[in-house]
Amino acid sequence: MISYAEALHHLMAAAQPLPAETLPLERAEGRTLAVAATSMQALPPFNNSAMDGFALRAAGAVVAAGSTFEVQGWQAAGDAAARGGAGAWEVMTGARMPEGLDSVVPVEQVEVLEADAGRPLRIRLREALKPGQHVRLRGQDVELGEVVLAAGTLLDINALTLLQAIGTVSVPVRQQPRVAVIATGKELVSDAGQALESGQIRDSNRPYLVRRLKAAGADVVWQGGVADEMADFTRALEDALRAGARLLVSTGAVSQGRYDFLPDALRARGAQIIFHKVAIRPGKPLLFARLPDGALYFGLPGNPVSAAVGQRFFVEPVLRRLLGLEDEPVLQLPLQADVPKPPGLRAHVRARVEVDAAGRLSVRVLGGQESFRLKTTLQANAWAVLEEEGGLAVAGTPVRVQGWGHCEPVQLVAQEMS
Repeated sequence: MISYAEALHHLMAAAQPLPAETLPLERAEGRTLAVAATSMQALPPFNNSAMDGFALRAAGAVVAAGSTFEVQGWQAAGDAAARGGAGAWEVMTGARMPEGLDSVVPVEQVEVLEADAGRPLRIRLREALKPGQHVRLRGQDVELGEVVLAAGTLLDINALTLLQAIGTVSVPVRQQPRVAVIATGKELVSDAGQALESGQIRDSNRPYLVRRLKAAGADVVWQGGVADEMADFTRALEDALRAGARLLVSTGAVSQGRYDFLPDALRARGAQIIFHKVAIRPGKPLLFARLPDGALYFGLPGNPVSAAVGQRFFVEPVLRRLLGLEDEPVLQLPLQADVPKPPGLRAHVRARVEVDAAGRLSVRVLGGQESFRLKTTLQANAWAVLEEEGGLAVAGTPVRVQGWGHCEPVQLVAQEMS
């Protein structure tokens, strides 16, 4: 049995960032940028008015209240460039500033002295005009040639919106890891509507893992369930590899019972078992192997929370590596109360990050931590990690806190008051 730190070292050594592919921007949401994005245009692309009003030339000096100007033209958003003069131009929000004009007075700070068919012809300033006010300058948001997104950025809605605004048509992104999920156990029933017979349970692990893997950036190319037979497993493995899977995740059959055939089945295929059993709870029997063709294999225990821990703390770090992402940021928060823990084992526990009335964050470890319990996950908003040392994590001790998925930040909740 090895420590989690040793296991993580082996995981990182076994994975390298995947090659890049270029996708149209509209298909890139949720993907990871492979190369830094540099803007080929300024944003805004020209000086423009920040509000409806009148453009004037201040030339660095305050224009006094009471000053009067002839209105020489009108400019709306989308109009072509125009040359201003000594007078004023009526401008709409977003309109390109006439050349030579550098400041905008809002329409409500202007008295119209003369108009023709609703068009202002002569105006007086109700308030002083500060030079440069209410003008959005070319490149004020993004400069030409500026690096706007670093390689390894996850392309969410905000990132895609910026790329769209600077005229990006396509982006180089990391290829998605191609993943397969295999659930083992003759007791499993995949059809949620099917009545259970004696000894049967519903297969909740496989759909959970599929959803989690997709949320983590993987492309799930195959999924299925097998009974506790080596031949059935071998056929499923072959199907998954033919579907293109390069990372395979299974649940069950990794402990030491009569039907825990997975280690022998993998060895029979020539797989290298890199580690089997890690000093963690839950999920100690976890297995990691490399198949002869280089595909990576995770054998997770069958209990639901053990499988969830294996996916979150073993599979997801590998996915981050394949996607070219930096190490995951984590929080360090104090425990609200003493928490007993198994000595010598790194415990991954369902927890609740809370904020009190003073704005202070802390983490509360929830009751019902047994690995078969699912209901606790409805209350939890994070994982807390209790390190190997000692048999008691004392209240106030800072502990590592991570979201449910590596792409999911911890959602804060108000602390419950007694």
